[in-house]
Amino acid sequence: MSTAHDAVTSGRIALNAIQRRQAKVSTGDSVTISSFAPPDDFKLALLTLELEYAKARANRNDELDAVVLAQQLRKRFLDQVMTSGQRVPFEFYGTNYVFTVNQALLEGQESSTPLDRGFLSSDTYIIFEAAPNSGIKVINQKEAASSKLFKHKEFNLEKLGIGGLSAEFTDIFRRAFASRVFPPHVVSKLGIKHVKGILLYGPPGTGVHDSIVNQLLTKIDGVEALNNVLLIGMTNRKDLLDEALLRPGRLEVHIEINLPDENGRLQILQIHTNKMKENSFLSPDINLHELAARTKNYSGAELEGVVKSAVSFALNRQITMDDLTKPLDEESIKVTMDDFVNALHEITPAFGASTDDLERCRLRGIVDCGKAHKHIYQRAMLLVEQVKVSRSSPLVTCLLEGPAGSGKSAMAASVGIDSDFAYVKIISAETMIGFSESSKCAQICKVFEDAYKSQFSIIILDDIERLLEYVAIGPRFSNLISQTLLVLLKRVGFLESVGMCDVFSVTYHVPKLKKEDAKKVLQHLNVFDEGDLDAAAEALDDMPIKKLYTLVEMAAQGPTGGSAEAIYAGEEKIDINHFFSILSDIIRY
Repeated sequence: MSTAHDAVTSGRIALNAIQRRQAKVSTGDSVTISSFAPPDDFKLALLTLELEYAKARANRNDELDAVVLAQQLRKRFLDQVMTSGQRVPFEFYGTNYVFTVNQALLEGQESSTPLDRGFLSSDTYIIFEAAPNSGIKVINQKEAASSKLFKHKEFNLEKLGIGGLSAEFTDIFRRAFASRVFPPHVVSKLGIKHVKGILLYGPPGTGVHDSIVNQLLTKIDGVEALNNVLLIGMTNRKDLLDEALLRPGRLEVHIEINLPDENGRLQILQIHTNKMKENSFLSPDINLHELAARTKNYSGAELEGVVKSAVSFALNRQITMDDLTKPLDEESIKVTMDDFVNALHEITPAFGASTDDLERCRLRGIVDCGKAHKHIYQRAMLLVEQVKVSRSSPLVTCLLEGPAGSGKSAMAASVGIDSDFAYVKIISAETMIGFSESSKCAQICKVFEDAYKSQFSIIILDDIERLLEYVAIGPRFSNLISQTLLVLLKRVGFLESVGMCDVFSVTYHVPKLKKEDAKKVLQHLNVFDEGDLDAAAEALDDMPIKKLYTLVEMAAQGPTGGSAEAIYAGEEKIDINHFFSILSDIIRY
């Protein structure tokens, strides 16, 4: 209910300058007005206000307590209509301010429109945001999101015209924006920092390099050197630094910061989770000692990344992508052990095991294919144990040699995976196609240098002949194209001829499969009738295991194709006559 002001005569209304600008009227203009009948349920649930000074002030920095300010505004503007876009002047502790209504959501409202309006009630949540470059800082804000990234309620990629990137955008949102949806005080209690950058990579790409060596040299020991400044430089590629910067009198003290051990990792994890624990955001099932043991070869930055990733999983559970304005229940945020386990899968150490590369070497897994292969695997695992416990032989080398397709790469990869070593890398010619000889040397040296930084390491040199660009006919030459096409010899004779056999501590011969070994593999695959196993195994006598898998896959397609799925599901079996037909084609050609 409103009453007339004594200073305003009948038939007139008084507007301040802000109201005249918004209504686009001037003093003395004639206007038509009508009474407004508010509908039912007209109370606002959420009101977002942007604050600025009524008159711009230079070098003014005021801190406004959000709780006190909300109490004052509710007291002064209770039951008044607030509309999106409305600007309202007000006085607070002797200073004149103006707030702009950025968002006004009614109770029960499911979508926002540009003309949202409603009554300011005692239950309305008020969110304060400082206008850009205003100098105002809002403190004690507990009812708002921490940024103005999301002005719209929905986060729908299809409406943005983006398709096929749902998984990528889900990861980007969780990693980079989920923490920004929560209020600053929640992020502060969690003890994390926002992700500061995102790298989206893919072809094509460009790069820019600026050298500042001369500027640094001038400041360090030039004519006008800065003698009262200690310059601390940090890099993970010391080999790329200009030698002029590393001479005495410049950056002369060189200290290598190694990867933290288990106790160091525990301390780092405790530091990054301390605030979570203090504010009861850490689930009781968290075992930092177990995490420290599982994060071998993680650097401090990577451990911080693991904590950030785990928190992003916890925060993401509280966010509804269909309604980003839904009130957030900060009390229910719990970072669990499962969040950290998921984070370990997402954040892998730079000096860790190349699990994906190793798994590609044994796509079909490892099966029992005879005593010879089992014996070699057991001996190789004994060498792994020797490296772990021996003080007199810190370096152990082993050579697996044998015919093509006998399973050497798969066995080496299995030893690397089963060793549980933190650093396992595979060097193969496939990863260096097109490299010059010097580039290959640099790549191999880098892998070995990185291995020295880990307590236990395994390096697998796959296809040594191709790494050395060996050609059996004629003199040695560097024909990179031929190296990508030819499968070179797998004989000890070559390694003996180039004097490499003596380099290896142990040499094991990986043989072809005998018929009894082939039968074990076929039994494991379960693709033949029991009555056909002996005949199939007999035909596969003295066959490399890799070729056996190829033959089985070809035969599983059936005479007309399309049978593989039923055969591998156990619903059908390979026809033995068709198998012999495939085998005769392979042997013939």
